[in-house]
Amino acid sequence: MKYIDEFQDPALARRLLDDIHATVTRPWALMEVCGGQTHSIIRHGIDQLLPEQIELIHGPGCPVCVTPLDVIDKALEIASRPEVIFCSFGDMLRVPGSGRDLFQVRAAGGDVRVVYSPLDALRLARENPGRQVVFFGIGFETTAPPNAMAVYQARRHGLGNFSMLVSHVRVPPAIEAIMLAPDCRVDAFLAAGHVCSVMGVEEYPPLADRFRVPIVVTGFEPLDILEGVRRAVRRLEGAEPGVENAYRRAVRDEGNPAARAMLADVFDVVDRAWRGIGVIPGSGWGLSERYRDFDAEHRFQVGDIRTREPARCRSGEVLRGVLKPHECEAFGADCTPRTPLGATMVSSEGACSAYYLYRRLGGATPTVEATPVG
Repeated sequence: MKYIDEFQDPALARRLLDDIHATVTRPWALMEVCGGQTHSIIRHGIDQLLPEQIELIHGPGCPVCVTPLDVIDKALEIASRPEVIFCSFGDMLRVPGSGRDLFQVRAAGGDVRVVYSPLDALRLARENPGRQVVFFGIGFETTAPPNAMAVYQARRHGLGNFSMLVSHVRVPPAIEAIMLAPDCRVDAFLAAGHVCSVMGVEEYPPLADRFRVPIVVTGFEPLDILEGVRRAVRRLEGAEPGVENAYRRAVRDEGNPAARAMLADVFDVVDRAWRGIGVIPGSGWGLSERYRDFDAEHRFQVGDIRTREPARCRSGEVLRGVLKPHECEAFGADCTPRTPLGATMVSSEGACSAYYLYRRLGGATPTVEATPVG
């Protein structure tokens, strides 16, 4: 693990930790709603530097991880068709479906390609007018605007051989679902800065007021996360629910108006299923009626595919924050990055992947070699 002396500004890190240690008087559970934040926390041992009263719970903040199994199976069905060039970001190729993954489809002859932007898929559609080019559009509010732009451009330029399999999700409804769950232990949230850079913060104050919790928008560097924890703990100790933007260098309260306008044009808010959580009302985007011709699920008639999640994989409990990855009996044994049972072990933002990569395999907590704090 990384130690405090390896932070960008060790002196500031110690001051933040001193403040947290001096402020906390009782147990609190904070959930980070971003897989990037989870990896930063585990990589740098931030959870082990905090007072023992503070628990960091890893939420459903990985877009690959929350994509439900039936959507993966729809992707596999479409990608297997000889007329299709199926385009996806690399993380999705190793996510297991019911019986195979996209790598295995490609090995069997399917034309499955890794792209780095939805615009790469548009280019392929222009270059291959006799083929159907399908882009796998997943993610939170961060990746939704460029994906919406790709569909907008396809319609504008008459690329009738382009379509998108959409599985976009929205964070605020997920926070609501987490707080309403009977096993919820969350006292405060660290909201994802990149999501808020697109959507702003206006959806969060009603949640903070309704559930009487602090929500602190923060970034991904260790110091950002420590500052987010510090502000959340101060609000918790002072019984002050509400929203704070601790990431103002990237997040404006109103977000990105141009990106939001593109989302409103191309997508409608829809109910969306989340892996391990189930259907959350209003938690996703789907292509609006105006762009229905570019909906791959409709074009290839795969909407009836329904799949049951495998019982052996407990990633749903990890995504809900009720189970740490190393507490799963399959973790590190039957489930490894080479032989994953679920997306949380595959994705570069998955909690199980972070625990495996940074050797959080259970057992005793390592001793933190740092200047004493608190």
